Amino acid sequence: MFDHIGLKVKNLDASVRFYQAALKDLGHVLVSQGDDYAGFGPPDQPALWLYASADAQAGTTHVAFRAADHKQVNSFHAAGLKAGGRDNGKPGLRTDYSPTYYGAFLIDPDGNNVEAVCFT
Repeated sequence: MFDHIGLKVKNLDASVRFYQAALKDLGHVLVSQGDDYAGFGPPDQPALWLYASADAQAGTTHVAFRAADHKQVNSFHAAGLKAGGRDNGKPGLRTDYSPTYYGAFLIDPDGNNVEAVCFT
């Protein structure tokens, strides 16, 4: 359904560090970067764009990234915490969503709720 998503961020450098760490084991890398933007995704396919903006509104977005398995979800959470994210839900089953919904939630440097999820 989606081709790409754009997020306004107050501190581009902090956000780039966070997303590089959190998305690494999900197979997403920094694909493109300029003075006021950065694009992440599979190599040569940026799908998450970060745009530097002094008027970025904190905590207005939720983005969920698909993971292949529990190990990737766990790695996303641990790496994101080390890179400055805040815990918003430790890795685990969320059976109220679905019997096989395994996810982890972080708050990024701008207050957005980001998640890694798999259904295995």
